[in-house]
Amino acid sequence: MAQQNSTLTTNLTRPGQSNSTGDSRALFLKLFSGEMFKGFQNNTIARDLIMKRTLKNGKSLQFIYTGRTKSEFHTPGNSILGNSDGAPPVAEKTITVDDLLISSAFVYNLDEVLSHYDLRSEISRKIGYALAEKYDRLAFRAVARGARQASPITKSGFVEPGGTQIRVGATTNDSDAYSSTALVSAFYDAAAALDEKGVSGDGRVAVLNPRQYYELIQAVGSNGLLNRDAQGAALQSGQGIIEIAGIKIYKSMNIPFLGKYGTAYGGTTGVTSPTNVGSFVGETLEDASGASTGINNDYGTASEVGAKSCGLIFQKEAAGMVEAIGPQVQVTSGDVSVVYQGDVMLGRLACGADYLNPAASVEPYVGASAPSAF
Repeated sequence: MAQQNSTLTTNLTRPGQSNSTGDSRALFLKLFSGEMFKGFQNNTIARDLIMKRTLKNGKSLQFIYTGRTKSEFHTPGNSILGNSDGAPPVAEKTITVDDLLISSAFVYNLDEVLSHYDLRSEISRKIGYALAEKYDRLAFRAVARGARQASPITKSGFVEPGGTQIRVGATTNDSDAYSSTALVSAFYDAAAALDEKGVSGDGRVAVLNPRQYYELIQAVGSNGLLNRDAQGAALQSGQGIIEIAGIKIYKSMNIPFLGKYGTAYGGTTGVTSPTNVGSFVGETLEDASGASTGINNDYGTASEVGAKSCGLIFQKEAAGMVEAIGPQVQVTSGDVSVVYQGDVMLGRLACGADYLNPAASVEPYVGASAPSAF
């Protein structure tokens, strides 16, 4: 019997071990890590739409602006020692990493045993969603801030373009934000403004509230809004299949929209809210200024961002994201797991965002006056 038990132990398949050796749960932890990254990557769109840099051995990154210079005719006999106005002028922009951003959960071993679904995978996805949501919100608030700023080049005698704000519609009703006609007009105005400021046509995108996006979807066909490279099922996917004036359009619940994130149920003038939404009326913008805990850049207070912003149109250089720690996973094990009979699963990220080139940012808004700079 002893020999039989020894043989059984030797032949036992442990699917959590790597090459049948070591920690019996090692591969399970790697599965969790993959789930977390999948949750993050599937739910963040800002990471690919703005400038992203990795920071090592420092707390901030410096970005350099160079203003314009001029040409002049040479006078025979004169030495060439550079333009007399000292052009081009140079300025800087520094983006600092905010404090460590985390999302965590404690998983009790007995709950895993009793659960009829993969508890860790479900929690890991939600951790990824939470980090992606905050990542996008900070990035989009940085873009909105840039649309309200003047150029960092302030040398006397030099005029450099700043950000742009464009009114959507002609009434004071928030419902103008959902008008396909008003939105299309604003897009062409934005494209013209970007052209006039010398902003590259490559990488121009817009991010809208889902209801704005689907309003435009319904208007395709007769007005040339549809990107002809995307047809059939792609028309229903809602992932940037519309272009207006060369601007590719995405939808997100993480843009500042009428004082909330992505939606504005309840009290939106001229807009009928869907029924059976319960107590959900949209998530109000939080304060995220430099005075807020953990914030080292200025994303503005709720009142500064305002209640009239209704989308973003920008080019890739509009804002930058500095990452000191990319999305990572940490899980407790060993003695800690024994003492608490469970594991803490942690997703973490260290990043910071701010505007870079204000001229590359356009903020559509509704109402009689544009939101103020902050």
